[in-house]
Amino acid sequence: MAQGSSTSNKKLIPEAFQALNQFKYEVASELGINPEYKSGYWGNISSRECGAVGGHMVRRMIAAAQQSLVGQTPQTGGFRTGTAGFPLEPDAQK
Repeated sequence: MAQGSSTSNKKLIPEAFQALNQFKYEVASELGINPEYKSGYWGNISSRECGAVGGHMVRRMIAAAQQSLVGQTPQTGGFRTGTAGFPLEPDAQK
């Protein structure tokens, strides 16, 4: 951080930190991002790749929220669930 700056980012749900971190690594692995991030240091990863990870995370979290609002569970023909509990994107067929 820059000298003299402060952050007001506080974790609203501290227990969610580990789940989101696991989710981030899961998405990065699915996208085939440079495996250097596995050490915990993301400084060698391009902004484009980091943005892709964040963008995919947001898409999947929105899909999970929409499903919970509708009261539907993921079907075999729709979204599949990843290990972090968030649905995979429909085009992520394996």
